[in-house]
Amino acid sequence: MPTIAQAYVASSPTSGLEPGTVERRDPGDYDVRISIKYTGICHSDIHAARGEWSGVRYPLVVGHEIAGVVEAVGRRVTRHLVGDRVGVGCFVDSCRECANCRAGEEQYCLQGSTSTYNSFGRDGLPTAGGYSTSIVVDEKYVLNIPDGISLQDAAPLMCAGITMYSPLRHWRAGPGKRVAIIGMGGLGHIGVKIAAAMGAEVTVLSQSLKKREDALRLGAQQYYATSEPETFKYLEGQLDLVINTVSADIDVDAYLSLLSLGGTMVLVGLPSKPLSQRAWSLIGMRRNLSGSKMGGIRQTQEMLEFCAANGLGAEVEVIRAGQINEAFERVLASDVRYRFVVDAGTL
Repeated sequence: MPTIAQAYVASSPTSGLEPGTVERRDPGDYDVRISIKYTGICHSDIHAARGEWSGVRYPLVVGHEIAGVVEAVGRRVTRHLVGDRVGVGCFVDSCRECANCRAGEEQYCLQGSTSTYNSFGRDGLPTAGGYSTSIVVDEKYVLNIPDGISLQDAAPLMCAGITMYSPLRHWRAGPGKRVAIIGMGGLGHIGVKIAAAMGAEVTVLSQSLKKREDALRLGAQQYYATSEPETFKYLEGQLDLVINTVSADIDVDAYLSLLSLGGTMVLVGLPSKPLSQRAWSLIGMRRNLSGSKMGGIRQTQEMLEFCAANGLGAEVEVIRAGQINEAFERVLASDVRYRFVVDAGTL
């Protein structure tokens, strides 16, 4: 029989999140039931809860930065044991058969991966996310959290962490590579930590200098305010890799000018309007403009192991469930350093 989990639920785009419940299936043969301990608040949760993206179905339970403990497993589960510390990220299933899934790139599933919330599982029922006390997920889509990372610091790694790790790994950030992170927020601060741990020379590009000390503490060597015109003149042609974490509209041509010959700018934020840039910004120095989602299951596990080995985790502010709506407003006002994490025990 299904079980009932406590949750915080959006019943409409304007309702805010309120206490409620969500039905969870009993674990099947290959399922893991997780007692959720912490859930990070991602900007995507706000977009979805407020109906700012198309196709949102209500009632809705958001949350895809989940950290918890296994409390039950199906009879054929081999990857996880009761009591294991585990995490769940942005998707909970995929077709498992397409070329991308077979390559371990389930996030690019050609049939469309099954999102942790606002999607439909194989049983035809809507998925519900981590703003709840428990979740049931197929073992193949559950990550092991190494002992070297606390659960509250690990939760944001399930989305923000892997969203930054994946492009840094793909474009080979490391010794001798000059990497810039645009935006010193929930994604950006983790990107600084990871890029620095990889051995890259890290620069932060932010609107103001107010987070400079934090950036240098987390591993950046340089920090510049993009509101200062001389920043772009000084850094012209100086960078190998630029990762844009912000969702605000930006002058793409200006940032492309910072790249050296063959350099790459990667988009991981989601601006609300289409981007535009001049062809010469790319052609002139054989520059590249690309994008990246989160990583697949295999790479996400690799990221967790990397973070544990290097003592990395998110910088978090733990809140009670009753503070979620306030936290949404604070995220929009950039009033968090650097990721809100909900204590699921307060649900």
